[in-house]
Amino acid sequence: MPIAKRWVVKPQGSAATVDVLSAALDIPPVLANLLVQRGIDTADEARRFFSPSLDDLHDPFLMKDMDAAVERIERALATGEKIMVLGDYDVDGTTAVALMYIFLRRMGHERLLFYIPDRYTEGYGVSHKGIDYAKRQGVSLIIALDCGIKSVEKVEYAREKGIDFIICDHHLPGDTIPTAVAVLDPKRTDCSYPFEELSGCGVGFKLAQAYAMRNGVPFSELERLLDLVTVSIASDIVPLVDENRIMAYYGLRRLNENPNKGLLSIIKICGLENHTITIDDIVFKIGPRINAAGRMAMDDSAETSGGHAAVNLMIERDTETAAEFGNIIDDFNSDRKSIDRSVTQEAHDFIEANPRLKERRSIVVYNPKWMKGIVGIVASRLIETYYRPTVVLTMSNNLVTGSARSVPGFDLYQAVESCADLLENFGGHIYAAGLTMKPERVEEFMRRFHEYVERNIDPEILVPQVEVDAPLLLSDITPDFRRRMALFQPFGPGNTAPVFMTGGVSNRGDAKLVGAEREHLRADFTQREKPNTTIASIAFQQPALYEYILKGGAVDICYSVVENHYRGMVTPQLRIKDIKKVSR
Repeated sequence: MPIAKRWVVKPQGSAATVDVLSAALDIPPVLANLLVQRGIDTADEARRFFSPSLDDLHDPFLMKDMDAAVERIERALATGEKIMVLGDYDVDGTTAVALMYIFLRRMGHERLLFYIPDRYTEGYGVSHKGIDYAKRQGVSLIIALDCGIKSVEKVEYAREKGIDFIICDHHLPGDTIPTAVAVLDPKRTDCSYPFEELSGCGVGFKLAQAYAMRNGVPFSELERLLDLVTVSIASDIVPLVDENRIMAYYGLRRLNENPNKGLLSIIKICGLENHTITIDDIVFKIGPRINAAGRMAMDDSAETSGGHAAVNLMIERDTETAAEFGNIIDDFNSDRKSIDRSVTQEAHDFIEANPRLKERRSIVVYNPKWMKGIVGIVASRLIETYYRPTVVLTMSNNLVTGSARSVPGFDLYQAVESCADLLENFGGHIYAAGLTMKPERVEEFMRRFHEYVERNIDPEILVPQVEVDAPLLLSDITPDFRRRMALFQPFGPGNTAPVFMTGGVSNRGDAKLVGAEREHLRADFTQREKPNTTIASIAFQQPALYEYILKGGAVDICYSVVENHYRGMVTPQLRIKDIKKVSR
């Protein structure tokens, strides 16, 4: 049975402010209210929000160590040093590596290579193996992206081998900053950069921007890289505000008009070539395919690892070769989906067979046979079913390793940190973390993690919540309303797609269940007050009220308004978040 959800209507904006904005901008009051809810209460602020400008990007030299980073790259390019670009194997890391590689290549530098660590033999971030590889290749400068902020010992190891480091990271630093030539991280406590929420690829973009400014490179060279930055922003789920909103706005334009050849091959594979690509398309279609390469490949060779294939895809200049890489990436994704479905079912069956575990306020499951690369996905899938902090563990290289995921309102990182003495390594943030430990410590970790959650979680948090922006009549969803609501895009964290609530809608008997397992509900809904207004809807994973709705039963719905593209036609569709029987 699906978990019952609470609907919480957000505080509505001041009526006077809403009326002023509505009149000044010529938009419906409900949309003016959305602006006020986002902290925008003047017409000038609204116009800047609706029309982001690249002129509003921050000066990259406000970031600590930027001068040193640019000077070191200038010296490397002037003297023909060999540079290695290194990054993590996920979407943010591989897009960051591709961006920096492409930028340096466009600057005319030919002594260039890149390195993506293997998830299974090296793990996350900078590794001794990667540094040794750089030494063998004659590299004297490594630019690390989306990693490195805690690699104190490894940066020193590289320095002893005559290799300098520039670090471009966006994760929280530890107590000690690595002694690299430059450490670019807006989250450094001693960094006064005005925006802390860049992706790892975004930090790399700021380095490229700084170099361009110092060396007279036109900004058009940087604009060509914004599609990669946007894929990283969407996939790494950083807030879509400030610089991220600006870069995503222009990056989406590039994705839709003239994307990177590698990204274009993925766009075609996803069936998005004749579709207006959105942040959702990146999150659910493009990003997972790029991510799958690093999850699935298990080759010890840096040149043939899955992450390496993802970078090769994005730096490729030949259309046909890019298409070949795209097919390889898509094959990885198909394999990944098959495995994660199987493992999710195994984990689900284990939980259902253990009533005591189902009763807990957290879940920890362990199977040494599960694939390391998909345990994070499985943890997210389990939260969809059980809605509680979840840790999924497996075995890799004689250590137990795993991923943890949380529910809104609970600080997962603190829960993991409370078990730090049991762990070999851990990292992450409030809603997601990774960890490793010795096998003999698993049982004690489970006990203490469960106890911490039990003591510290508010039981209300374990009831899923749908935040509703405002009530709405179906008749309000006119073509003009949809056109003006599109100005709020791109949607994402910090600027989520509006969720509306409409009461007392019903179906005229044509509702149906669709999907391979008839798990999704499709219905055209009509509102009693406006019987001539009927809008199509889709409710994913919500078949429970199908019979009731088919018979014309009245329901309340909360939903986002999206566009449905079918055979060249674009029509409004309600993407249902939750459905409740009318109780009155």
